[in-house]
Amino acid sequence: MYSLNSVRKNYFSKQVVILFVLFISAVSGYAQNGMERKQLFDFNWKFFLGDTSEAKESNFNDESWRKLDLPHDWSIEGQTHPKNPTGGGGGYFPAGIGWYRKTFQAPDAWKANKIALYFEGVYMNSEVFINGKSLGVYPYGYSSFSYDLTPYLNFGKENVIAVRVDNSQYMNSRWYSGSGIYRHVWMMVTNPVHVAHWGTAITTPAVSAKKATVLVKTVVKNETSSAQRIVVRTLLSNKSSKSAGKDQVQIELPANSEKEITQTIRVSNPLLWTPETPYLYKAQVQVLKDKKVLDDTKTAFGIRSIKFTAENGFQLNGKTVKLNGGCVHHDNGCLGSAAFDRAEERKVELLKAAGFNAVRTSHNPPSEAFLDACDKLGLLVMDESFDCWKIGKNKNDYSKYFNQWWQRDIEALILRDRNHPSIFMWSIGNEIPERGDHSAIETAKMLTNAIKKIDADRPITSAICDNGKDWSKLDTLMAVHDVVGYNYHLWSAPSDHQRVDSRIIVQTESYPRDAFANWKLVQENKYVIGDFVWTAMDYLGESGIGRWYYSGDVPGEHWERDFFPWHGAYCGDIDLIGWRKPISHYRSMLYNENEKLYMAVREPAPEPLEIKTTLWSVWPTWESWSWSGFEGKTVQVEVYSKYPKVRLYLNNKIIGEQPTTRDQQYKATFSIPYFPGSLKAVGIENDQEMESTVLQTAGDAAKIKLKADRKEILANGQDLSYVTVELTDKDGVFQPNATNHLNFKIEGPGIIAGLDNADLKDCEQYVGNTRKAWHGRALVVIKSTHSAGDIQLTITSPGLSSDRLTIKSSSEKSN
Repeated sequence: MYSLNSVRKNYFSKQVVILFVLFISAVSGYAQNGMERKQLFDFNWKFFLGDTSEAKESNFNDESWRKLDLPHDWSIEGQTHPKNPTGGGGGYFPAGIGWYRKTFQAPDAWKANKIALYFEGVYMNSEVFINGKSLGVYPYGYSSFSYDLTPYLNFGKENVIAVRVDNSQYMNSRWYSGSGIYRHVWMMVTNPVHVAHWGTAITTPAVSAKKATVLVKTVVKNETSSAQRIVVRTLLSNKSSKSAGKDQVQIELPANSEKEITQTIRVSNPLLWTPETPYLYKAQVQVLKDKKVLDDTKTAFGIRSIKFTAENGFQLNGKTVKLNGGCVHHDNGCLGSAAFDRAEERKVELLKAAGFNAVRTSHNPPSEAFLDACDKLGLLVMDESFDCWKIGKNKNDYSKYFNQWWQRDIEALILRDRNHPSIFMWSIGNEIPERGDHSAIETAKMLTNAIKKIDADRPITSAICDNGKDWSKLDTLMAVHDVVGYNYHLWSAPSDHQRVDSRIIVQTESYPRDAFANWKLVQENKYVIGDFVWTAMDYLGESGIGRWYYSGDVPGEHWERDFFPWHGAYCGDIDLIGWRKPISHYRSMLYNENEKLYMAVREPAPEPLEIKTTLWSVWPTWESWSWSGFEGKTVQVEVYSKYPKVRLYLNNKIIGEQPTTRDQQYKATFSIPYFPGSLKAVGIENDQEMESTVLQTAGDAAKIKLKADRKEILANGQDLSYVTVELTDKDGVFQPNATNHLNFKIEGPGIIAGLDNADLKDCEQYVGNTRKAWHGRALVVIKSTHSAGDIQLTITSPGLSSDRLTIKSSSEKSN
């Protein structure tokens, strides 16, 4: 395994102003002789669900095994069942033990190079073998790791990689984890003289609108038996590929040694990275000997400064930013935990479209593709490490491995991610069970010190919740942190500030229903930098959190009992197919100015039943004026507005008018009798009707309507198109109550990667070719193969007119 001891111990004095440039994870560069430095190793694997110890051997017969490509999550392919041992926490999905094998050629040209295999993430307890030789076991399913293959390869011959994945020890997670090699795998081919793995760090001692000083630190390794005189050259370029600065330095590296090289480059008139303007530059670091390039890496980076004070909160490039944040887990809905680049990018697109400017990666390191998308699209990231430390929350969770593995895992997190411009803060834990004990203070110091040795710039937080005792007794633990994370406790911030006026506070989790109260606390207190709702998106596992139910159903919160068939969490602002719930529009309206009017209707309860909510739920509310069976009965219409007043019309008759100022929390509720037709809300300013939104009663479902987020994808075996299915009446009006069963057929060079409808009580499998609609919608995810051509998707349902969609799969992306 690559050593993590190559990090130089650069201690920086703790400063209030933190200025730096950051770069994205290394983009593929080129080693000597034109060979790719970083080669994707995802394709042509074989898989077996079960355990067979002989599978590690090179000569093992795997002909009967399933052929597949990575990323792969075998749990999502299975059937949810109340007896599956992952339980409600894991979404009642199957898990177990699985084996992966891949046969590959190691060309003779590799003999002079160093060869390593890099795994971005395997859940969990993976053991990797090369030609029957065990390279090691890695327990934590969210850490990235690599192994040196060089001593074990048969050059010019076939070699076999075998990976045993053990997710059979339950319970090890409080949410859906997935099972398998669910992130990318890469073959790393480098000259023996090369830039170390995760060996580059870029900071800036000064940033202004006119210039930035870029400090590039690169660890160069000499893995030969003789001294090497080399040149390290760094070239910076902007998005137009024009030079933004350069530097080179000549050094001598003793045999079998490494050295950190520091270079200072000044950039004139830098374009600063912000969520609104996520400008990225490119850094090319080359290692040369006798004018010959030995190693060549390219990375993207952003220039920006951050500052945290109780007086001005969080400042980005000198401007105070309030964080409208959301917590997310790592799953991708119907794809499970499989971290396809497009799935991770779409997730960020959805978060941005919902008005979030920050995300918390609860409660583990995310994929590199997710962070790359945050950099590219402009989403601030609180990068979190662990859900627990020495005391666990489940029998087989990370607490079993903490003492032995915490340092390797925290270093893997910081070294891998430290240069992403989107990351503004590290989080070392979540609701740690021992938070009331002195041992927690020592552990927090230990983790903080380890991070500061690598990255002294970003602040460190963790999510702290009430331990049922005197909240102030947690002050000593909070004092270890640069920014204190409050879970569900922001209401105490004003009184806490009176006690500790230097404390900087961020609410790391909050109830969705408390959006206005939390927004108000964020706006009115400079030392409160933002709020992160639990959660930004629905997710698999933690079954039943956010649920509502009818009187007579089994009562209680999600942790009190099993609520199967619930197999996921409905507390998100965005559901599993990407639909923004009404609470999403309301929250975004509080923090942003791009949306000023929205209307939805609270679901009426069928008498004599009542609708019951739980702690993380909001009242089920829908963009619907189709309430058959409730004619003449009172329903409640909610209008969210940034206009001073709103006016409501039903069938072109004025129903009423209400103020929607801050005093009304930008919300009006109209109680009116339901009659079919057209319901219209209008924003009023200076007695003028400025903007309107309409809900129309729909007839019976008659048509299927398809909409793809991308009609052209790459024929690379991994690209995705998300196709939303909506059911309408004969006139094209969306029917929000439709539950028709849909049949999906695909022709051409594509496959159905997953199906969903956002109903977390629907136990139909996520992999297949049939799915019911829920509230009039469904989703199908199309994945490309390695062949170009037209992919034809046809969806039919008895009694409905079908629809057909063509997606072009191209060998190259068109401009």
